[in-house]
Amino acid sequence: MMKSVKIALALAAVAVGAQGAVAALAVGAKAPDFTTRGALAGKTFTLTLSHQLKRGPVVLYFFPKAFTPGCSAEAREFAEHIEDFKKAGATVIGMSADPVDDLVAFSTKECAGKFAVASAGPNIVSGYDVALKMRPGMTDRTSYVIAPTGRIAFVHSEMNYAGHVKSTLAAVEAMKQK
Repeated sequence: MMKSVKIALALAAVAVGAQGAVAALAVGAKAPDFTTRGALAGKTFTLTLSHQLKRGPVVLYFFPKAFTPGCSAEAREFAEHIEDFKKAGATVIGMSADPVDDLVAFSTKECAGKFAVASAGPNIVSGYDVALKMRPGMTDRTSYVIAPTGRIAFVHSEMNYAGHVKSTLAAVEAMKQK
């Protein structure tokens, strides 16, 4: 009996993991504008999405929690490719439900001071439908590429961080070629 319960739990865990994260905002949807506090290279500032979009496309990537292994690896990978994003005309912004005080250190250590990270409050989390269902108070791992028009141009939603940087970079490069 105990063995069958363990197998059922293992299968349930695999099924949940296989589903990954599911982003509610579809390509073409209007991205909700927001203003929040963020950090860049250890300095706090006020970030407004609509102001960022005036410069070009924005890669808005949500991650569960600062200084966790996957989130740190993803931030380092974005930092390593930030010049490629800039060449494509895009701004990268990391978002999590972490308080901005935690993100100040994360912006320096893991993001290498190369891009901003900001705090996603409940309205932002709800607006982008990125609440991590199994861990309240955290966001799932979803990357949006938002066109300067404010419309979602690309979505990559998967809890495994591998692939987010590559796919979002390809999306912004494709936008530049149009």
